[in-house]
Amino acid sequence: MSRVLVVDDEAILRDAIGEALRRAGHDVETFDSGRPALERLATESFDLVVTDLKMPGTDGVAVLEETRRAAPDVPVLIITAHGTVESAVGAMKKGAYDYIIKPFKLEELELLVERALAHRLLAVENEVLRARVGEPAGEDAVWGPATRGVYQLLERAAQSDATVLVAGESGTGKEVAARTLHRLSRRRSAPFLCVNCAALSAGLLESELFGHEKGAFTGADRLRKGRFELADGGTLLLDEVSEIEPGLQAKLLRVLQERAFERVGSSQTRRVDVRVVATTNRELPAEVARGRFREDLYYRLNVIPVRMPPLRDRRDEVPALAEVFLRRHRKRVSRGALKRLCEYDWPGNVRELANVIERAAVLCPADEISGEMLAPWLEGQARPAQALVGVTLEEVERRVIEENLRANGGNRERTARVLGITSRTLRDKLKRWGA
Repeated sequence: MSRVLVVDDEAILRDAIGEALRRAGHDVETFDSGRPALERLATESFDLVVTDLKMPGTDGVAVLEETRRAAPDVPVLIITAHGTVESAVGAMKKGAYDYIIKPFKLEELELLVERALAHRLLAVENEVLRARVGEPAGEDAVWGPATRGVYQLLERAAQSDATVLVAGESGTGKEVAARTLHRLSRRRSAPFLCVNCAALSAGLLESELFGHEKGAFTGADRLRKGRFELADGGTLLLDEVSEIEPGLQAKLLRVLQERAFERVGSSQTRRVDVRVVATTNRELPAEVARGRFREDLYYRLNVIPVRMPPLRDRRDEVPALAEVFLRRHRKRVSRGALKRLCEYDWPGNVRELANVIERAAVLCPADEISGEMLAPWLEGQARPAQALVGVTLEEVERRVIEENLRANGGNRERTARVLGITSRTLRDKLKRWGA
């Protein structure tokens, strides 16, 4: 059932529109002026706004402009008279979906309403598709002997809605596992959304997860839906869940228990049907023992545990993974290069392999990447033990970070992923060193 907000100062027309749209199966709220309608829009979600253009006080243009600010995905239909068609066209230039001229048949309005709602649904679906452009296709995920058991576990888990906790070192493909789970489940046609819990402060993460009302805090100039609300019917990935601060862990626990939450600044409880998948590169039982992670939340997340093995334990997958990463560059690796790739320990796991392959593909002038070209990147990270005698741990850490920054062209986000730390941790370290 779609929610429609109708604004018109003419009582007879307003009531007629409301009744017609209710008969058509819509949930309708009507207002006789713009200001109270906008106040309602600031606290509730609607799928469509129908407003008269000429009204005393807050007119239809003001309703349109405020709706575009507060809920840019909600289409607005303008009701206008013959003498104000030019103004209605101006409103369309400001973002109105369409207009209808009085007098009109209610059937014509109903048809226009259905068209506007269909347009909004298509826009939402397109957003989901755009979000999936970066999603690895099923055939791009490599499942060799060492991970075949993981895939079989994901297949079984996909038949339920149980919460899944994917653990493993940074860069092992935990997000790929989560996306595979979603693709195998009955939720595959619904959204798959991801939240990087390590990249946001507690306040911003709460708003990102649960949304906020307009005016809930400084800078909250419009209502915003959170990821739980946007992922309704689909899957929500909580990436690096161990980084969530204790206060927010309690709120997350409640959502997992009751499938209900409130937006920041609201007392209205909202219920969602969301499959939650969490990932972590930390050992959560150890975090629980240290008092950094709630034990009850750990058990709620760890209903179905999945562990992604490091790449050094699944070297048989390296050739296939290299082929996947090279596919977009139309290049190949020589036998010597492939031998080096399979012998390397890959401390940064699959993510490091992807970075090395991409760097080689971009810098290699030939169609074939040689082992000699890869050698400096695969051997340069190792240092003789004698060279580290008398060097502090902080200095070693600084050298490793600086070398990886250089290897990644100064890209901090990519460097943090390779090192297995959060971008926030990397930023803090560089700031401490004055870099």
